Amino acid sequence: MTSLDTFTLYECAAGYALFEVTSFESIGEEIKTAQEAVTEYDRFCRSVKLKAWHPFENAESTSFEIGAISEHSCSDLLADFLEANLPKAGKNAKWQLGVVESNLATAIGDHRKFEKQKIKLISSDTVREIVRGVRVHLTKLIPRMSKEKEIQTHTAAGHAYSRTKIKFNPARSDNMVIQTIALLDQLDKDLNTFSMRVREWYSWHFPELKKIVADSYMYARAAALIQDRASLFSEGSEDKLVKLREITGDEDQVKAIVAAAKTSMGMECSPLDMFNVTNFTQRLVALGAYRKQLATYLSDKMSIVAPNLSTLIGDTVAARLISKAGSLQSLAKAPASTVQILGAEKALFRALKTKGNTPKYGLIYASSFISRAETKHKGRISRYLANKCSIASRVDCFSDEPVNAYGKVLAEQVEERLAFYESGKAPRKNIDVMERVAASLRGGDDDAMDVEVSEEKKLKKKKKEKKAKKEKAAAEAAEAETTPKKEKKEKKEKSEKKKKKKRDSEGGEATKSKKAKTGE
Repeated sequence: MTSLDTFTLYECAAGYALFEVTSFESIGEEIKTAQEAVTEYDRFCRSVKLKAWHPFENAESTSFEIGAISEHSCSDLLADFLEANLPKAGKNAKWQLGVVESNLATAIGDHRKFEKQKIKLISSDTVREIVRGVRVHLTKLIPRMSKEKEIQTHTAAGHAYSRTKIKFNPARSDNMVIQTIALLDQLDKDLNTFSMRVREWYSWHFPELKKIVADSYMYARAAALIQDRASLFSEGSEDKLVKLREITGDEDQVKAIVAAAKTSMGMECSPLDMFNVTNFTQRLVALGAYRKQLATYLSDKMSIVAPNLSTLIGDTVAARLISKAGSLQSLAKAPASTVQILGAEKALFRALKTKGNTPKYGLIYASSFISRAETKHKGRISRYLANKCSIASRVDCFSDEPVNAYGKVLAEQVEERLAFYESGKAPRKNIDVMERVAASLRGGDDDAMDVEVSEEKKLKKKKKEKKAKKEKAAAEAAEAETTPKKEKKEKKEKSEKKKKKKRDSEGGEATKSKKAKTGE
């Protein structure tokens, strides 16, 4: 193998350990030989000796160091430990350092303390065998390390690391929302397919039923109850008719079904065929009931995970946005322009490729706000709604205990914007609305009412001041307009008088000259 002295780094929950390998070659010659050398403590302790040991000081230090190791990063503590206990490195250094993780070995070599020193780092199967042996005999190799202490240290470190890695919070369980909306979409597809199959299958026996009962779920329930159409007008059919009335909720519809059953053109089914049709229909009914239960669960979950977003655009659309973004945090970090076209990526890239018009909306098109807007205002309202969705998602994501107060006022703002597009009535400013909600959450409803009253007074005062200013400005403008007009009129009259006098004087002179000529 090699004649270089070998040191091996071992990281555990208790601290950092550095081992010196005295007979590296004999351990790595063959697998069987290596395994025997690792499992037998007497042979292993002759080959591997403890060079240095640095225990972690507290739980915080342990969590930080374990996090750094898991991210393949060399911390300052690890660099100081290696620098203090390894021989000086140089061009002619006759030693090497074995590290299990090759990425960690690269990070150690790139650390600022070892940039100038060229440490030879190795990560091989033999190093892994040595570390495995150290792990087996750790309590014997490290002083004051018992088995109980090792287990306790590993358990505490594991819990601390898991807390920092996962950071579980029941209010942020958006993964449940993502899985639920995906399951709902799949159930909708399956229910649609199965209902079509039930209609085709049961129509061989009772074809008139699908014309009377249009709803797929109601049709499946009615078919599962009726089974053989002859049971609707035979003896003991009263109970079945009562249940059928509960399903349809319409007495006339029940009468139409019974009348159609009496004159049906469908074929007769054998008991085995009817059993299979009924069995499949009952499964469809159970699946539909589960779908309703799942929708209720989604609504309850959204009221915990994202109450403001769900209040603004509805549970289903909000859940789809979270699912498409990947998480509530990703949705909160996304700009409003991204939220606006979320779900329309294909159309966006196609438009960019062909240099056409980009899409105006994605998943938020399913919101009732956009469907209620006029065609010419759909793009504007979708942009405005995406902005409000972005605000709501950020409030939900970064609030300690999110409530739906912001979602309610954001929905009111969208309604005001729709009214503005229709009638021109100016909506409230966003900052005033947000301050009012924040004040209500800080001080309770009474304070909120006081704030609302004071805000209304301020608005009225501002309106009066604006109106007075406008009237004053209009009066001044009118005066300014009338003054030059009068001056112009006076000047014009003066000039006309002068011209008239001139004409009169010229006319008088002309008559005098004529008289003089005639006298001559």
